[in-house]
Amino acid sequence: MAINTPIPTVNLASAAFKANPFPFYAQLRADAPVYRTTLPNKHPVWLITRYADVAAALKDERFAKDRHNALSAEQIRKTPWTPALFKALEKNMLDLDAPDHTRLRGLVHKVFTPRLVEHMRERVQQLADELLDKAAKQKHFDLIEGYALPIPMTIISEILGVPVQDRANFHRWTKGIISVSGPIQMLWSIPSFIGLLSYIRKLCQMRRADPQDDLISALVQASENGDRLNDEELQSMVAILLIAGHETTVNLIGNGTLALLENPDQFDLLRENPALIKTATEELLRYSPPVEAATERYAREDITINGVTIPRGEQMMAVLASANRDASQFEKPDVLDVTRENNKHLSFGQGIHYCVGAPLARLEGHIALNTLLARMPHLRLSVPAEKLKWRAGLSLRGLEALPVTV
Repeated sequence: MAINTPIPTVNLASAAFKANPFPFYAQLRADAPVYRTTLPNKHPVWLITRYADVAAALKDERFAKDRHNALSAEQIRKTPWTPALFKALEKNMLDLDAPDHTRLRGLVHKVFTPRLVEHMRERVQQLADELLDKAAKQKHFDLIEGYALPIPMTIISEILGVPVQDRANFHRWTKGIISVSGPIQMLWSIPSFIGLLSYIRKLCQMRRADPQDDLISALVQASENGDRLNDEELQSMVAILLIAGHETTVNLIGNGTLALLENPDQFDLLRENPALIKTATEELLRYSPPVEAATERYAREDITINGVTIPRGEQMMAVLASANRDASQFEKPDVLDVTRENNKHLSFGQGIHYCVGAPLARLEGHIALNTLLARMPHLRLSVPAEKLKWRAGLSLRGLEALPVTV
């Protein structure tokens, strides 16, 4: 395939790249929609960037989530070293294929129900109001630390049954874990893994011995045809629900608020028409998605996409943030339009790995954004947008902080 201009070498996990990855992805869509590059850990990866290809790849069973279902024995021997500690989290829905994935997801669906999500509506609203009451007493505050983080962290902790006094530790641990993009960060994150896993192990043991009215207890008791989660599966499930259950929604609220502040006409339109919140939230998910790229998949066989063959065993990442800006699917894709209809963004994935927490994330996003705009109509950035710090990491895209003036 002819390349019109040289494709720059970038560090996909760096904070500098996260600040504005969209021009790079636009070039890939135009010139190299199936592109081989190298991750910070020196491991090769194929980036898929066009909407149709991303949507198809996410549902393509020829791509395995569990690398052991795709790699040859020789390829597995050459896989970068992973501490045994990290492998303890691999028995979760994100990293498994059918039939194991089907079984685990079925058990989660039994307890993570629409009724449970809807039951949290009043609590989310109460939290949003309490946090903004506190913020309103200050002229300046960090919207991430003071609003975007506490809402989903509190909600998922209450759903799971994590005691109040332990919640601050959870964010510190998960922040350390999701920043891993290479061997150095992996070593730095070991204390976070130890803290998270040892705590979750103890909490799960407590709920097995003495069930409470919470999601962990429900997962302990849930069964599918008499089949229940074993200890390793339960601990991995709780870890992934906790991490994914708050880190992504922090980014939805943070990235969404920044996008509205940078597009004041859309900020005002939504503030004056709060009934637009559903289309607005979908548009913010499309325009500045919390998850930049779906977690890794591996080719079970040689797979050809757009005339380019991904060899068996090699890693693929479907770039959601790129697919969401594809002009073949979205009119004026680089324009934020809170009234956009028929918005088939891919921010929650596709296929069997579609985000199980999507209804909760949407609920939290609707309430958090509408309440913020209603309560703080003159909200503005306290620093120039180019001075904002983005979090390093491979899959997620979110801000370290969002300093605002009330």
